[in-house]
Amino acid sequence: MHDTPGAADPITRFNGVFIDNEWHPPASGKSLDVTDPATGAVFARIAAGNAADIDAAVGAARRALSGPWGRLSATERGRLLSRLGQVIETHRDDLSRLEARDTGKPLDQARGDIDTAARYFEYYGAAADKVHGITIPMRPGLHASTEYVPHGVTGHIIPWNYPAQMVGRSLAPALAMGNATVLKPAEDACLTALHLAELAREAGFPAGAINVVPGRGEIAGAALTAHRGIDFISFTGSPEVGTLVQVAAARHHIGCTLELGGKSPQIVFADADLDVAVPAVIAAIVQNAGQTCSAGSRVLVDAAIADGFTARLGAAFSRLVAGAPAQNPELGPVINLTQHRRVQRYCAMAEADGIPLIAEGRIAEGAPAGGHFIPPRLYGPVPPDHPMAQDEIFGPILALLTFRDEAEAIALANGTDYGLVAGVWSADGSRALRVARQIAAGQVYVNGYGTGGGVELPFGGIGKSGHGREKGFAALYDFSATRTLVLRHG
Repeated sequence: MHDTPGAADPITRFNGVFIDNEWHPPASGKSLDVTDPATGAVFARIAAGNAADIDAAVGAARRALSGPWGRLSATERGRLLSRLGQVIETHRDDLSRLEARDTGKPLDQARGDIDTAARYFEYYGAAADKVHGITIPMRPGLHASTEYVPHGVTGHIIPWNYPAQMVGRSLAPALAMGNATVLKPAEDACLTALHLAELAREAGFPAGAINVVPGRGEIAGAALTAHRGIDFISFTGSPEVGTLVQVAAARHHIGCTLELGGKSPQIVFADADLDVAVPAVIAAIVQNAGQTCSAGSRVLVDAAIADGFTARLGAAFSRLVAGAPAQNPELGPVINLTQHRRVQRYCAMAEADGIPLIAEGRIAEGAPAGGHFIPPRLYGPVPPDHPMAQDEIFGPILALLTFRDEAEAIALANGTDYGLVAGVWSADGSRALRVARQIAAGQVYVNGYGTGGGVELPFGGIGKSGHGREKGFAALYDFSATRTLVLRHG
């Protein structure tokens, strides 16, 4: 931690807390280093927000609810959200470069993330005035109806793997429903989140509707979840921290949405179209260097085709390349040295336990020596109870397991504490649907993985993967409460 830097800093206008539509120095007067995952070098600093900053942000949000923001109609809120989506698109190139440098992901992937962030605001802008209540038949003399109302001030804690997307995914539905928001982005990668706050001001959002306080999770994040002025919490991150968030919410008797990760399986039956399945299995584990909650980190293969499938998948894995964003490889580095060491520990464990390394990609020539690169690796067969098959590694590591029949495939798929996403590959539509309906997961794809998995589809898990739903109309209901009105007449 350092004194807050001055004008010589590489990215200066984001080096503060964003409250009431203005940048302010953090109350601590301190800042945090921002490290480029592809080089290991510090290239910027962000404010080290603390409880005082969170309190100021919550106060601004509370004032917004009783001010211009709270007086907007749903249609007017929707127009602002749609306008922000358009503003994001006009800044697409700058945001993409910033996202790539901050996270280390390939530039093409970063561009896709910015497009998706814009799409969230577009989607929820169009949806804001379309959340309808219902009327309830009652006896004569009584009229009953329901309506959806905002919680009030919502707190949002988002991770470092998809910062731009997560701003849209978390804030847009909350704002659509009329909440005022306080965002705590991840300290490892949050420059696009800070930039988007500034763009929201440009789009015309009233002061206090969106407030952003960067800082360490154990300081700024803990202060946000503990603040009595917060009416609802949305958290995406690890199950361990998610437990702390839910406990904090329970102390204040408020609700929370938790998205906590997964160990998602893809089941490949003998009749699957491998021309489609193999590229999809690879994409699902190397996207963002495997640092995706919904990564397909287990592939369950029918024993009848295991040898041929493994050879084909292994050959494709061997051609994968990890490199710096500008090299536009299949995958970039992992986010930091801590994550690099964590992934390498699992690889060392597999070697120590005699689990075969089927195939390994490579690191691109010319990739910076200080980058946190890990070549993608395929291990198998992996015992079902081994940590490689049970733990969320959050890296480009794929565990291959085999099954003999449908029942065993389902048992393996459901054989972890997680339940976020799954894939089923089969030409037999009846079997695919039958199996899909027996998998304990919030999303199940058939003959695809993540296909069309954009903003429209409700997303969330069960068990250790959390509860509540993001994306789609489901998020609008999570970010609102049902109020029942009963009128006696006649």
